[in-house]
Amino acid sequence: MLHSRKLQYIDEIARCGSIRKAAARLNVASSAVNRQILALEEEFGAPIFERLPRGLRLTAAGELCVEHIRDVLKNYERLESRIRSLKMPQAGKVSIVTTVGLAAGPLPEIISRFIEAHPRVRIQLRNDGGSTTINAVLTGEVDIGLGFNIPATPGIRTLANFDIPIGAVLPPGHRLAKEAGPIDLIDVVQEKLVLAQPGTSLRNVINLALAPLPLPVEPVVETNASELLKQLVKYGTALTILNPLDVIMECRRGELVFRAFADQHARHQPMKLFARARAPLDAATSLFVEYLMQELLNLVQELQERGYIPPVEKTALERGGPDRDPG
Repeated sequence: MLHSRKLQYIDEIARCGSIRKAAARLNVASSAVNRQILALEEEFGAPIFERLPRGLRLTAAGELCVEHIRDVLKNYERLESRIRSLKMPQAGKVSIVTTVGLAAGPLPEIISRFIEAHPRVRIQLRNDGGSTTINAVLTGEVDIGLGFNIPATPGIRTLANFDIPIGAVLPPGHRLAKEAGPIDLIDVVQEKLVLAQPGTSLRNVINLALAPLPLPVEPVVETNASELLKQLVKYGTALTILNPLDVIMECRRGELVFRAFADQHARHQPMKLFARARAPLDAATSLFVEYLMQELLNLVQELQERGYIPPVEKTALERGGPDRDPG
């Protein structure tokens, strides 16, 4: 390796918050890891970790140090990938962070087809939510992110935007599932509901749709687990409100029915594919991004054909540059 293992030690301690845990994951002695910290702190002339009773926490100098270390390690990974690609075209690794709903929904099929076409590329996928999705990309832990309601953020580069509406999710035997076309939100809220819990980005969008209604909405279950919401609908417990990408696989199998809301109640979850602004994508990641964008466009077209998105609505791919602080 071109760089000292000291970099890996510091990075792992920052992730674990503990010398002992970091040493166990690195398969080295705790004393060896501690010596590297002390040596680097002496070199900098400033502490990079604050020693606490329950572990270690980065100081301000440590935050700067770890940011640099992760840049160096990420660049080294890209160098390795480019050298491998000289011997094995299209070899490499792609890391992506996304939401739980997308990870359990259309992404497995998309990734499966990509791996079949590009067997030398490895995929690392993790599912987070909200700010943690952005942070994983900002810190360089992953190459790209895909999520909903991602705000414009300095240091983030938008690769594509899609506008995905929310709607009602029903079991096939429900009386409201037997009709076609958009559904009135009033009809939905008079049924028992299970909804995303308050504070989630999905619930914030749902609340915007519910706000003008004259009657209160009291869900029988609130959770941040989209899979639980879908299961409860399948069991006939209640109806829920999701976006169609969360349930597209179940709709294809006839297990659930999605109906978009009528225009006056229509609300959307912007879906963004994004990367770190100052980090160029390597060959494997660029290949995957182009593939993923085309697959997402195909999904949007399918949603239009199913009537989940009005055909006249703007759903085309928007390519962007670095996000700018909205302030």
